[in-house]
Amino acid sequence: MSNLLKVHNINDNWQKSLDKSLSLGIYDDLKLNRQLQGVNRLLGRAISHNLSAGIIKGKLGEVTRIVGKKGSVAYVFGLGKKSQLTPEILRAASAGVAKACISDKIESVTFMMPIEAKDKLMSQAAAEGLVLGSYQFEEFKSNNDEAFEMSSASIFGGVEKAVNKGAVIASSVCFARNLENRPGNIATPTHLAKNAENISKASDVKVTVFDRKEFTEMGMGALAGVASGTEEPPKFIIMEYFKGPKSEKPKILVGKGLTFDSGGISIKPAAKMDEMKFDMCGSGVVLGVMRAISILKPKMNVVGIIPSTENMSGDKAYRPGDILTAYNKKTIEVLNTDAEGRLILADALSYACKNYDPEYILDFATLTGAVVVALGHVATGIMGTDPSLIADIKQSSCMTGEKVWEFPLWDEYLDQVKSKIADVKNLGTGGQAGTIAGGAFLKSFVDEGVSWCHFDIAGSAWGDKKLTYQNPGSATGEVIRLVIDLLKI
Repeated sequence: MSNLLKVHNINDNWQKSLDKSLSLGIYDDLKLNRQLQGVNRLLGRAISHNLSAGIIKGKLGEVTRIVGKKGSVAYVFGLGKKSQLTPEILRAASAGVAKACISDKIESVTFMMPIEAKDKLMSQAAAEGLVLGSYQFEEFKSNNDEAFEMSSASIFGGVEKAVNKGAVIASSVCFARNLENRPGNIATPTHLAKNAENISKASDVKVTVFDRKEFTEMGMGALAGVASGTEEPPKFIIMEYFKGPKSEKPKILVGKGLTFDSGGISIKPAAKMDEMKFDMCGSGVVLGVMRAISILKPKMNVVGIIPSTENMSGDKAYRPGDILTAYNKKTIEVLNTDAEGRLILADALSYACKNYDPEYILDFATLTGAVVVALGHVATGIMGTDPSLIADIKQSSCMTGEKVWEFPLWDEYLDQVKSKIADVKNLGTGGQAGTIAGGAFLKSFVDEGVSWCHFDIAGSAWGDKKLTYQNPGSATGEVIRLVIDLLKI
């Protein structure tokens, strides 16, 4: 999408929206409250006619286009049971409305908040859904005469600050989706670095970028090893936002920025290798969150770190059997060059622990195919060192509708990534518990006593979840909203 949908709040004169389009909800009891009755009269009882015909059922996910007198248009969306309305239901409903408007080439819509849903969370969710549901990725279509974008949307009866916040958060998710959907020849490490620098312009985010020579001399042997097979310049990107008290420990966000993964010498099968452009979605999470922070300007300290490179199989590429030395001086036995994400994250996690005194560290990575086997495209796998942090993440998951599932990091799993000839190896034992093995490896590069959680987003970063605010086969921007909720911005 070339322009992100503009969303604002209104509290009067919604009747004027009938000159354009209007949307409002109905529960599955099909009762017309005063809101529905008023719109029904202005539409010449068109809603009543559709109810009598059995067209409107009020079921979740249902969006019915109503044409009233003088050609006025309204969209009636189903809300399910009145007693079970949640922000997630409203988010999905507003996204469904946005998709219907785009299908019908409606430039602007006013979304009427249900009478029972006029708090901050509901208002934020409605705004998020409108923006996320309007998202389209058509950047590389040279002749697309049928392309259509909504220009604006209004929310009637919402909480204005919450509507504005929801629009910023969702636009930041869409920003990340654009990065994640771009192919590897466009979304290179340099491209990620430039986007980080763009975020820093006219904001309080400071960006530092180390190139291959610099981070290699700094001792990042794991990142340098993965990057050795490509001529595309790798980058180590740091984004610092310090607007909280000096005594406040920073929250650290680390994102895997593997802009294309061929598997290296342990080359991947050709089928679906094109999807490896999505292997940088962890960096998309960090960039999306930092963009939202740069706009919302919370009083806190946050640092984003992105190790970024391609994983290719040139004549200088690292090999199975090689020993790499990470930033914290731990040695790594490479058993498979396709387990490269954990290698570049090792240097980033080590750097975060050594150079900051973090309140906690979160890392985000499309790390393992095993997590897709375990959880499909429904949830993100998480594991970490701090039960309190994990509990907070689960609570934010419930708030944003972005599902997570915790895996254990028992000592038995930690033992499985120990190497006989180095400190650790980049595979577990016999193909068992692959997702946990990835987390167990990463734990080796988090200092003792540091609160840390790993997010394996390989199943949730793209795919076919059939949510109205996501597009099949496209990047989702998943867990950006969860992280912003966790940060309490």
